[in-house]
Amino acid sequence: MSDAADAPSPVPDAADDRSATADLEAVLASLAYLLTRSQEHERRTARAGITAARSDVYLLRALAEAEGPSRVGDLAASLMVKPSHVTRQIDRLESQRLVERTPDALDRRARRVALTADGRAMLERLKQANIIGLTSALDGVAEPDVAATVGVLRHLIERYVHRVRSTMLSEEDCPAPPAGAGGDGGAARVAEGAVES
Repeated sequence: MSDAADAPSPVPDAADDRSATADLEAVLASLAYLLTRSQEHERRTARAGITAARSDVYLLRALAEAEGPSRVGDLAASLMVKPSHVTRQIDRLESQRLVERTPDALDRRARRVALTADGRAMLERLKQANIIGLTSALDGVAEPDVAATVGVLRHLIERYVHRVRSTMLSEEDCPAPPAGAGGDGGAARVAEGAVES
């Protein structure tokens, strides 16, 4: 038997890790583009018989996942946007009878927000339309592969959200840069843009 056969497999170096991360970034960028294209969003919402902006759908999902009515500040923190943005969304969704404001039992001046029955039904129609599209796209992909992908992506999202929130908090502690100082605009605005776009 040759020495080559007995040699241990090489340990991946940093370059290999960077390559894998670069590949992941490219895949996620492509997936995000495909899932959030305006035309695709309009096609899916039309299939579900609804009209809702992409950012409104994120807000409705956040309300559906909450345990009971939510405060605007909590929703803004969950979506990583400014409370004023959430307030404008709530106004728009309330006019469509998809959400409702209710009194806050702990603070009479405050209001909480919850999905209405129409809002829940609309969100369920959209989810079903999305599932139909994904089922078709994943035809031939083994169920264990899909489940493994879900697990990896959930872990990635948890880590990424933690990083974005940490960055947002550290930026709030620092004074704003002077006008025209350049920079990337900060994770808070990136996160907000992702929801508002």
